[in-house]
Formats: sequence, structure tokens, C-alpha cells
Amino acid sequence: MTDAPYLVALALVEFGGKRALPLSGKSQSAAAADAIDPGDDGRTLALELLLRLWQRSDEGPLQRAAGDPSLLLVELPMESMRDQLPQLKANWVGGGDTEALLSSLGDLAIRAWRITIAKYEPVSFMAWP
Repeated sequence: MTDAPYLVALALVEFGGKRALPLSGKSQSAAAADAIDPGDDGRTLALELLLRLWQRSDEGPLQRAAGDPSLLLVELPMESMRDQLPQLKANWVGGGDTEALLSSLGDLAIRAWRITIAKYEPVSFMAWP
């Protein structure tokens, strides 16, 4: 039996010019993994992540570090979550190439979405890349 996939919300940001890649995640149920989009689990993770970003905004000006794909939700195999994501995060925070990080995330992900919102609309998920 394989491990259930892991759903991870992550933000590529800078606080006062210093990179950060905060994330929030949870394991997926089989039913959620088969759904078209991440639904309520994705919305909850996005909210948790954004609240953490809000709390950290006291550290300095907050800026997206990768334009539109700065706020992502990715579904990863548990092995990738444990073994590869921490190294990707450390490399990028340490000055690594943003496009290389995004490409690597896209390669690892089972599925991925950009988290978006429009005025007077709920949070939505757009397939990425």
C-alpha cells in the first residue's frame, strides 16, 4: 500500500528583502486525492498559510517573490514531501534560482494549482503549471 498524497500550500515571498518559503500541509484522504480540485482542504491550508504570512509581516515589507505562482498548492507523494521538498526549500531560501524551484516543484507534484482570488469571489484554484 502506498502512502496517501500530501497537500501543501506554500508561498514564495520576501520579508524585507530576505527570502522565505513558509508552508502548511496535511495528508490527503483517498476521496480528496480523487477530487477535481482541493476543495475545502485547499482553502483551509491557504487560509492558515496566509494568516501565518500576516503574522510575519511585522518582520518587514512582504513581497511576492515569483509573481503569480508565488502562492501555490501542490499535491505531493509523501516520499517527496519528506525527502525532496526540504532540500528544494533550503536551496531556494539560500539564494537558488526561482525558475528552477518552480520547475522542480512541478516535476514532483502529482497535481498543482495557483491559489487565486478576485474581488467579490471566493478563493479559487487554477491548474499549474
